Amino acid sequence: MNNEKIISILNKKLNLEKIYATGDNNHIKIIAVGDIFKGISQVKRQQIIYAPLISMITEKKIHALSITTYTTEEWKKKQKNLS
Repeated sequence: MNNEKIISILNKKLNLEKIYATGDNNHIKIIAVGDIFKGISQVKRQQIIYAPLISMITEKKIHALSITTYTTEEWKKKQKNLS
């Protein structure tokens, strides 16, 4: 499973402002940014990302995921802190 395919699937299924996917089939790191995460726990945020990818996980096309999520405001703060 290539990273562009993962990004495409998540963009089609979720209303995200930004999505980044890096890594290989053994371990994919996803960073997702969007206001769909406002007021939602970290566990629920991860479930939102897992849902469109679950068939690829169960078919072992993706072995492991590392997911980090941000609201648009959280992402802006993180970017500002990195500057």
